Amino acid sequence: MTTQPSTKPSALFVCVHNAGRSQMAAGFLRALSGGQVEVRSAGSMPADQINPVAVEAMLELGIDIRDEKPKILTTEAVQDSDVVITMGCGDVCPFFPGKRYEDWKLEDPAGQGIDSVRPIRDEIRTRIENLIRELGLEPLDLPA
Repeated sequence: MTTQPSTKPSALFVCVHNAGRSQMAAGFLRALSGGQVEVRSAGSMPADQINPVAVEAMLELGIDIRDEKPKILTTEAVQDSDVVITMGCGDVCPFFPGKRYEDWKLEDPAGQGIDSVRPIRDEIRTRIENLIRELGLEPLDLPA
């Protein structure tokens, strides 16, 4: 018996430390797609832990990324993703023909307080809602 490959679209978010922007983006995509998109995130030089201010900013919206761990970027993660979104990682991301690549210019939340991280979080949310629509889906509302 063979298994069928996933028909869900998949997205990979990549930043240097995989501790802030990419983790917030992955959290939003999981929550706003209702599980209709396979979500991955990774970093070229992963940090030891998720940025606690990014965690706090996401918890304000009811999205819990506390259990996530920064992961190293692998060639397999890129190969297995339909959309690869980089966030300030430069040229470290392997390129494969036929993949959709986007580079999102976003300020790094590292070392910043919650008042500076909220606008970054909100910009990521807007981009994720647009990405979900581009994938032919409708973003869900977050519970209040």
